[in-house]
Amino acid sequence: MKVLAFNGSPHKEGNTWHAIKMVAAELENEGIETEIVHVGNKAIRGCIACGQCVKNKNERCALAGDDLNDWVQKMKEADGLILGSPVHYAAIGGAMKSFLDRAFFVTSVNDGMLRHKVGASVVAVRRSGGLPTFDQLNNYLGYAEMLIPTSNYWNVIHGGQPGEATQDAEGVQIMRVLGKNMAWLMKLVQNGKGTVVPPEREAKIFMNFIH
Repeated sequence: MKVLAFNGSPHKEGNTWHAIKMVAAELENEGIETEIVHVGNKAIRGCIACGQCVKNKNERCALAGDDLNDWVQKMKEADGLILGSPVHYAAIGGAMKSFLDRAFFVTSVNDGMLRHKVGASVVAVRRSGGLPTFDQLNNYLGYAEMLIPTSNYWNVIHGGQPGEATQDAEGVQIMRVLGKNMAWLMKLVQNGKGTVVPPEREAKIFMNFIH
């Protein structure tokens, strides 16, 4: 089994990376391969709502010039995902947000490519804004009908300068427990295939409050 982790920080090895690595260490202890993709330092355009991914259903975003479509295929092949972000104004980092908006919509309109995969979110923050960012990341996992493992607290770790997160003893434990629980859940899913019949996917109903 394999987990694909996305580092939404501009810093390749900042505190978001350290948080991801803490979770990944526990996964790897359980024989689960991990790969980290650095998103936060890339120039990624936001979704322009062109609707071409809905029309074409070819597992691709129509916008060119970045690696998003390659990452979507990696997401398709992975058994689990980790979404990691720093906190920018109590929210997801900009490049990460643009990536998530496009990638999760592409995967959603192409037969729910991420449905019933295991997905977790982790956040690194200097002081405040960690929980709103954590909630925002989880919105993507929930919309995709992914299975979300928990830890013994919300998945937020604190630190200012790169590496300071390793001094947050409670945060380190949170990431460690998350990794163990994620590995356990992934094994449950894997062992249940062919034995427990999953619910059929329902076609999404779209409506608004005007009509």
